[in-house]
Amino acid sequence: MRITKFGHSCVRLSATSDVVIDPGGWSEREALDGVAAVLVTHEHPDHWTVDQLRATDAPVFTIAAVADRIRDADPVVAERLTVVRPGEELDVAGFSVRVIGEKHAVIHPELTHFDNSGYLVSDGDSTLFHPGDSFTRPGQQVDVFCAPACAPWAKMSELVDLARDVAAPRSLAIHDKVYSDLGLGVVDRTMGQFLEPVGSTWHRLEPGSDL
Repeated sequence: MRITKFGHSCVRLSATSDVVIDPGGWSEREALDGVAAVLVTHEHPDHWTVDQLRATDAPVFTIAAVADRIRDADPVVAERLTVVRPGEELDVAGFSVRVIGEKHAVIHPELTHFDNSGYLVSDGDSTLFHPGDSFTRPGQQVDVFCAPACAPWAKMSELVDLARDVAAPRSLAIHDKVYSDLGLGVVDRTMGQFLEPVGSTWHRLEPGSDL
């Protein structure tokens, strides 16, 4: 499986076909070129926009809350929707996909608590877990963990503990456009310090780079 990191939380997985996860408003349009399917974790615009989904004719797999937003934004795009539910197992463009988790991490107790489901994706040889905006663990060993690097819903210590608990051989930074370059340097040093003892390596890539 080739894994290409695009802006913020967007990753593209390539094997016999290509699937993209969370092509939001902070990610590049070329992430969608020629993809066979799109997975969306939750409704926030840094994880999907209708303009991004209009850039492809691929089927879109997502939770009910996002599906409602898409139907309101563009009924034509909505014709390509498949609504997924936590615990469901799917075959998506040749990848095995399991839907994991139900809720976005709490941003603030006085704000709406959003739905969110992550995706465990396998090509038969390698397995990747993308949690969306959540602290949900995959419940199994994975080869690559898409690890949130910074977020308004998380402290650095919480994100360190999440990546350390998953302990994937490779941790790929996502959700990385909230901090400045200086702040991300702090994240890189801290994640490296805590992940090395559990056998995990931290990777924060430029958009368009492969893991």
